[in-house]
Amino acid sequence: MHNHTNYGSSKSREASLDTDTSRENLPRAVLRPNGYVLLDGEWKFAVDSDDVGLDENWHVAHAYSQTANWPGNVEQHLAASQQGGSSWKDSIVVWYERDFELSECAPLAEESGTILQLTFGACGYETQVWLNGRALVTIEGEQVHKGEYTSFSYELEELLPVNRLTVRIASSMDADIPRGKQESHVYKRGGIWYQTYTGAVRSVWLERVERNRLRSRVGVVSIIEDQLVRFTLTTRIRDPGLYKIRLAVFPADAGRNDKPVAEDEFPLMLEAGQKSQRLVLDVPDARLWSPETPALYRLQARLIDGNELESEIETNFGLRKIEARGSRIYLNNQPVYLDGILYQPGNSTYEQIKRHLFAMKKSGCNLVRIHIAGVDPRVYKLADKIGMLLWVEVPSPHQSTQKSRDNHRAELLRMLALIGTHPSIVIWSLYNEDWGVQDIAHNSQAREYIVDMYHFMQISYPQFLVVDNDGWQHISYEGRLKSDLLTAHLYTPDLDQWTKTLDELTAGNMDTVAAFALVVGDPFFYRKQVPLIVSEWGGFGFQNYGGPSDDTSRASQIALFKAELRKRAIAGDVYTQATDIEDERNGLIDQETGDLNVPEGLLNSRG
Repeated sequence: MHNHTNYGSSKSREASLDTDTSRENLPRAVLRPNGYVLLDGEWKFAVDSDDVGLDENWHVAHAYSQTANWPGNVEQHLAASQQGGSSWKDSIVVWYERDFELSECAPLAEESGTILQLTFGACGYETQVWLNGRALVTIEGEQVHKGEYTSFSYELEELLPVNRLTVRIASSMDADIPRGKQESHVYKRGGIWYQTYTGAVRSVWLERVERNRLRSRVGVVSIIEDQLVRFTLTTRIRDPGLYKIRLAVFPADAGRNDKPVAEDEFPLMLEAGQKSQRLVLDVPDARLWSPETPALYRLQARLIDGNELESEIETNFGLRKIEARGSRIYLNNQPVYLDGILYQPGNSTYEQIKRHLFAMKKSGCNLVRIHIAGVDPRVYKLADKIGMLLWVEVPSPHQSTQKSRDNHRAELLRMLALIGTHPSIVIWSLYNEDWGVQDIAHNSQAREYIVDMYHFMQISYPQFLVVDNDGWQHISYEGRLKSDLLTAHLYTPDLDQWTKTLDELTAGNMDTVAAFALVVGDPFFYRKQVPLIVSEWGGFGFQNYGGPSDDTSRASQIALFKAELRKRAIAGDVYTQATDIEDERNGLIDQETGDLNVPEGLLNSRG
């Protein structure tokens, strides 16, 4: 087997972030100037049909007869290995292994005060890793990492001349797992439920990092009234002592020798371990980020020890403010209407997703609702650059239990830690259409959990608007809605019925507008207290749904329906949907080419 290792060279001090394409290939928002080595490519592969690999010590020695390409997914690899087709039922366990030589890691030459770090861009649902037969533990202390949508890392103490990396991945149809619209024991594939897409789904790489460093995660909260930006940084310390963090802010397109527009230094006494710390910078005369003017800045953060050894990270960010005020949404204190579209990327490649996002911009959207899926973090970075608002959602479990809520919370926290820097992300959904909280109307524990997470988001992440349960069955407590937006999913192909439904919605009918009551818990009296969003509508072309199916008729119908939305006190809408996916054949954009099948600007109702 031939292993083709890929290299990323260190970033020169003169190069700008935007021109540094090699580091942009890594699926993460926060970057380091350090070199890295991709371990993507051909790996040995085996299906552990009887789950005997751990008992038989496959991590010590195993005769692999198959190969698979990483990144990829279990379904592709099963099909390629002729192990009963591309689908699996109930549970699946697979193993991957590859060798790499120390000489291949030449770009990672050892420097004083550094160690090697191994990072998986995303992998799971359960992942165990061994190096040369010895079990690794994640930086968070996990022997088994759970989750499949965000990155995780291992610190490596020592490499041999030839090294063997072994990975065991286990997944199942467990309905307690956050899985979005992938099938489970509860929801079977077909209609709006899709084939599983799991396993080795993103790149894996080695890089050299400092023993005492800033981790590659940054939270950003901007207060545009006084142009203060609050940065939450995370330190990982092995050697306790007095440190300082030096922050500098540049325009995103500035070179390394340009003068920062803001800078400051903060002394910190740090203990061993990991710590989050909020620091504040004044960015005078800052340009604000919006879809029309996506002004970005670059943060350079350095952790410096008593010997002047540095750890550096960089990320782009933007200053913006999103607010639900009365019945309207305000961006940077200006009212904004959300012309949105629902997007389900499925197993699209990053290059395809890029084409889709540009096409959605051409269609006139200023918002994309990424529907209960974890995506490549480069998508968020692209939205920052081109000026597209994003509505993101936690991939939902499929049943309501204490275990599913624990898993949901863990997934939410993992996502927040890694994508908190993006000005494009403005709305979060905790749940969608009560998937995973089907008992929301009568289970006080489910409602209490959602209310607690809503309050947590309000306090810890004030830069986002939060929806408790999108579509219907929002929670009211003491007459106060525990959601920043009152959202409704309204589907009908009939224009007359559409206008009647919109009239009922804007009049405050909480009971019969959507598939279920719009509000559960205590009585809620709308009275235009919160913005109304029709967060799903259309779907024209979906099988047995009715309405237009050809592109010309569909465009005409969309224009008529959009006109009715804008006649009423509604703050935004989300058309279903951007591209076809499996049985859902109602997209406006060609999934392969990214070509727009309706006129440009069709979804733009902002004038």
